[in-house]
Amino acid sequence: MKVVATGVFDIIHSGHAHFLNAAKEHGEELVVIVANDDTVRRMKGEPILSDERRAEMVSHLKPVDHVVIGRTGNMLDIIVEEIRPNVIALGYDQRLFSTAELESKLLERGLDVKVVRLHEMEQDLAGSRKIISKIMKIYREKYGSE
Repeated sequence: MKVVATGVFDIIHSGHAHFLNAAKEHGEELVVIVANDDTVRRMKGEPILSDERRAEMVSHLKPVDHVVIGRTGNMLDIIVEEIRPNVIALGYDQRLFSTAELESKLLERGLDVKVVRLHEMEQDLAGSRKIISKIMKIYREKYGSE
C-alpha cells in the first residue's frame, strides 16, 4: 500500500518525525509531497529553506521512500496523476479538507483512497512556530529587541 503525506518541512523537528513515522504505519511505501516555495509563500509566508533543500532534508528521514516537490495550484492533480496512493495521511493541523471531503473529491477523480488524520505529538517543541518563537525569545532575552 502506498501512503502520501504532505507538508512544508521548513525546520525539521520531532513533530515531523512523529508525523512521518505514523504515516508510514499505514502502508509499505511512503511518498512525501513537500510544498513548493510559491505555495508556502501564499499559505504561511516566506520559507526559510528552498523547496529543493526541504525536499533533500525530508528524503534523508528513515520512513520516507520518495519525495516529490508539489506543484503550484491543485494538490489533488499531483496525487491523482502521478502518485495514485491507497492512503493519504493528514497531519492534525492540515485542515484544508475534512477526511470525508478529501475522499469524496478523490473519488470524483476516479481514485478510491482512504484518508486518515494523524494525532498531534505531545511535546513542547514539536512545531516549527514553537521552535521559532523560543529562538526569538532567547535571542531577545540575550541581545534585546534588535
